[in-house]
Amino acid sequence: MTEIASAGQPAAGERPAAGGQLETGGQPPEASGKPARVWPGQPDMWVLVLFEALAFTAYLAIYLYHRAADNASFLQSQAQLSPWLGTVDTLLLLTSSLFMLRCVQASRAGQLRAAMVNVFVTGALGVAFLACKITEWVRLADGGHRFTSNEFFTYYFFLTAIHFLHLLIGFVTIGVIVYQLRRRERRSQEIVETCAVYWHTVDLLWVLIFSLLYVVR
Repeated sequence: MTEIASAGQPAAGERPAAGGQLETGGQPPEASGKPARVWPGQPDMWVLVLFEALAFTAYLAIYLYHRAADNASFLQSQAQLSPWLGTVDTLLLLTSSLFMLRCVQASRAGQLRAAMVNVFVTGALGVAFLACKITEWVRLADGGHRFTSNEFFTYYFFLTAIHFLHLLIGFVTIGVIVYQLRRRERRSQEIVETCAVYWHTVDLLWVLIFSLLYVVR
């Protein structure tokens, strides 16, 4: 005998969506005929991540080589940086990564409003990072420390400026996520996760820069 589902109960393969509506398509990739993805996002983004990691590794290796040749001068210049501003910058970006992760999780669950809130918080933290970085640049310039002052500040301004540009591109990826989340029918979870991978990569690169420029003595 065929059983009749109780009224108001979701059928198999459906899950509650935002606002109490049911959203179908909750089956795992295997059930829908698509192979499960080992890595989040599109493979092309991971190729870019690998390229960026290798490029920054080369920059940092060259920095360490020249630092070893003139450690006393590097230490003297490093003392002009503001450790608390660097720490605030790092905490801002690490927190932004947490909110980006929450955005991806909410998007996966179909909670698009929560995902939107989290991605906007991510963007706000990124703006705060840029404000802190510009503040430090201005403080150093007022103190007479510029790109051509010495070898340490050449590396400092070069690495932080390159990261600054990467973060600006990160705001473009945030815009793409917002566009995807505004309409449920056009949302691509793969694109959302691809953009999130880029943001996390930019944050990781800053952690490496912070460690070498501010922490390592």
